[in-house]
Amino acid sequence: MSERKNYDVIVIGAGPGGLTAALYAARANLKVVILDRGIYGGQMNNTAGIDNYPGFVDIQGPELGEKMYQTAMNAGAEFAYGDVQSIEQDGNKKIVKTDSGEYEAGAVVIATGAVHKHLGVAGEEEYAGKGVSYCAVCDAAFFRDEDVAVIGGGDSAIQEGLYLAQSAKSVTVIHRRDQLRAKAELQQKAFENKKMKFIWNAQTEEIVGDGNKVTAVKYKDKETGEEKEVKVAGVFIYVGIQPQTAVFKDLGITDEQGWILTDNNMRTKVKGIFALGDVRAKELRQIATAVGEGSIAGQEVYNYYQGLNEK
Repeated sequence: MSERKNYDVIVIGAGPGGLTAALYAARANLKVVILDRGIYGGQMNNTAGIDNYPGFVDIQGPELGEKMYQTAMNAGAEFAYGDVQSIEQDGNKKIVKTDSGEYEAGAVVIATGAVHKHLGVAGEEEYAGKGVSYCAVCDAAFFRDEDVAVIGGGDSAIQEGLYLAQSAKSVTVIHRRDQLRAKAELQQKAFENKKMKFIWNAQTEEIVGDGNKVTAVKYKDKETGEEKEVKVAGVFIYVGIQPQTAVFKDLGITDEQGWILTDNNMRTKVKGIFALGDVRAKELRQIATAVGEGSIAGQEVYNYYQGLNEK
């Protein structure tokens, strides 16, 4: 096995939050490595256009990721590929084991994010970014005065549906059950909104497009077995979101759903382990919130080391 590499800080995840945490920690003269199993930038690499991040009227996701990466590298952070398998504690040290080697540091920042669950139907992957979205806050502006569909019936689906209704021509909620699972107050708002329509007992079968963009959603009426179709320009899918935290389960820092619990300073209950961004138990998951939390985490890592030095 290759020799264990030593750092002050190991940042796991190279999305906007992880890159920002690395930037702030590196600027505090800490030796930082960012680990990721894929290319830096995280989910920004799957986003065609970003128009809700301050300072950029319109920028491609991969371009913003490249700028954030270069900023962190210029500050002195390092980047390495590695799929993290576990974090083990050895006194004040944390041992991060990956498929490509081991890393040791006094502090670890977890920024592994979360992934939206997919329907797994025809057309979903083909039209991702071409009408299929998992984030209304990110993409609602692209469907102003258009007919859109929301697939799902929980809190997120209805919250995002209400958000879309502010600018869309209409919002059709397609749900596989005969009633919503969202909180009562959300349901009331949705039912009272004249732009919102509902299709019940519907099993989504296919997302249809013309090769360039979404044009409709095909579904099966579960009561009659009849195949039906609704014409839409966009499909927003909310059938669940999964935090990327399985390898951290033994640390005891997650809730029952796998979300990492932190205080307002991004500190978990394990000293020297911090978490930020989409992996945290919280409401809003955006590039801007990840960057804000990244700056806090980077500063808190510095404060953590200052506290150790004072003892």
